[in-house]
Amino acid sequence: MTNLAYKYVHERPKEMLDGVIYMMASPILNHVRVNRNIARIFDRHFKGRRCEVFGDPTMVFLTEKDRVVPDVTVVCSKDILKKEGVVGTPDLIVETLSPSTAKHDKGYKKDLYECCGVKEYWIADIEKLLIETYWLEDGKYQLNNVYTILPDYEARDMTEEKLAQYPTKFKTSLFDDLIIDLEEIFEDIISQGEENA
Repeated sequence: MTNLAYKYVHERPKEMLDGVIYMMASPILNHVRVNRNIARIFDRHFKGRRCEVFGDPTMVFLTEKDRVVPDVTVVCSKDILKKEGVVGTPDLIVETLSPSTAKHDKGYKKDLYECCGVKEYWIADIEKLLIETYWLEDGKYQLNNVYTILPDYEARDMTEEKLAQYPTKFKTSLFDDLIIDLEEIFEDIISQGEENA
């Protein structure tokens, strides 16, 4: 697998899904910011620990027919870190949706990560300001929760009790002492209104 891996690393980043090559699109600024923010949260937490976080364009080699470039990859096993990328199964993967990747991120890739034993999978949606978290249980992904930042016009009219049903802070299945804050993940996101102002 290492020789095959070497071939893909020295060209423009491409993903291979079930043997089919897909060119990597250039992400928009919001996409880059969300990925950077998520990676920063993990990087800060991992200081002095064994786990590491990697951002795009880190290549992850899962099978002979599947090489992916996740938006954020968390690895706690140093023996799968090779010069060409991650050769084996990471512990946690984040994919941030974009129009060109959403179908794969919610379909084939989700199934692939489940099959390969990625313990936790997040899907980040920039437009809806939400994170879906899937935890691997008995070899199958279970939707753990959907965390979202409510628009001001919705949150304004809610009682404290109702707002409590929409937590903006959560934990992962892997690191019990790490609290993830949606406000930090979606910090500095440019809304459609701001774009057109």
